[in-house]
Amino acid sequence: MPSNRRRAAELCAQATGTPYRTCLDWAADGLITRQQPVPDAATAEQRVFEAQLATEIANELRHGPVDSALFGFVRSVPTKSGLLLDLHPAMADRVLAAVLPRIDEYYGGLRGVPGLRLTRRDGAWVLSRAEGTAAIRLRHPQSDWSPALPPHGDGLTQVWLRNRHRLHPVEAVHMSSWASRGGDPDLATALDWLNSRIPRRSALVNATCSTHGRDVYTHGSMDLVLEWCCGAEVPEMEARLRRSGLAYRPDGIGEHPRDTPWFPGEIAMGGAFVSLRAGFCGGR
Repeated sequence: MPSNRRRAAELCAQATGTPYRTCLDWAADGLITRQQPVPDAATAEQRVFEAQLATEIANELRHGPVDSALFGFVRSVPTKSGLLLDLHPAMADRVLAAVLPRIDEYYGGLRGVPGLRLTRRDGAWVLSRAEGTAAIRLRHPQSDWSPALPPHGDGLTQVWLRNRHRLHPVEAVHMSSWASRGGDPDLATALDWLNSRIPRRSALVNATCSTHGRDVYTHGSMDLVLEWCCGAEVPEMEARLRRSGLAYRPDGIGEHPRDTPWFPGEIAMGGAFVSLRAGFCGGR
């Protein structure tokens, strides 16, 4: 088999945790290349859903990830039609509590991913849209695992429980505002492309938090920041993420002046960016 295919398969396996043989088959079928060794979601709806998931986890679980699972997942199996994520057992319930949409009166509005619903399909737990076809399958190391789902509470309305098959009006408003982030639809599209690629590279992203001192956060919904103190150096991780195709510009995304990095450890594409930062080591 040509060396480019083998290299694409190696990069895919390193980034996702998907078995090398599976990645090699993808390369032979032309699903991945050396320039883009991790499959992207094929539809805008799926990319938005994955980007919202990554952003909300970063917002909700800041300062809280466990070692080897920065977003709560240990590995991913990305395909053009969807995404399978392997949950870290210590993070599984916290991830669901973070992304399931609820109205929090004390917070002052909606929290979680608007329109997200949790369903059981063919023996697996699936995150999907109340309206639409986007979906993310979840896998837990315990085959009989059932999540401890958050209930209604004082000042807290679990929208996903009350509106199982349709959007709550507040969710519809949030989904509309998501599409106009930064006042620039092209930038919003680039953000969805870039941020949806993060959960598709779970194994590689987790290399930043193999020791203590890990963090993930956002500035609103305009970026993702991965911060850690020990383990991989920032230039090394930036190079590995770039080799995984994180900043590969797809058709329809134009070059942007912001694509020239402003700071070391910044990976930009179409004006959207992910920042890698070396944080203070507190020995935690």
